[in-house]
Amino acid sequence: MVREAQLEQTPAGLVPKGEGWFVVNAKEARWMEHEAFGSGTTFEGEPHFKEIGVNIGVLAPGQPACMYHRENQQEDFLVLFGECLLLVEGQERPLKAWDFVHCPPETNHVFVGAGDGPCGILAIGRRREDEQLVYPVDEVALKHGAGVENETPDPKEAYAPYGRPVEAPYRGQLDGAS
Repeated sequence: MVREAQLEQTPAGLVPKGEGWFVVNAKEARWMEHEAFGSGTTFEGEPHFKEIGVNIGVLAPGQPACMYHRENQQEDFLVLFGECLLLVEGQERPLKAWDFVHCPPETNHVFVGAGDGPCGILAIGRRREDEQLVYPVDEVALKHGAGVENETPDPKEAYAPYGRPVEAPYRGQLDGAS
């Protein structure tokens, strides 16, 4: 039998402790906030999920989710509410609630909030021990403040101009969902 993981209350929300199954409401989970890259929850504690990463990100209009990148693993996304732009392989694609995006390994991509209010995106991705990231130079991504000036495989270099996210409790990020 698989045991139930305990949830620990932190100032930023509930965090699972140890291995095992658990249930947590997204609004009660620990959230992270970043001035440049929005807010979100990963539902994870220590150890991190071994096989699949799952998170919800919330973006304000014009706010990128991260830096334009590609990786050697599959990722899939579902827009839960609001509007955003998908920057993919040098193209812009407008998205709205319930649009699904599939990115096979090596697909260059990033999301940027759009519209009049927040946008919520569910992200699910494979985890690999041999994860490889690349942050390529892309004019479309640079136009939206989501690109690097010089290609790099190093996240520390790609995010050097930005501070770290901070843990924070849920602050109504999902209230745009209806």
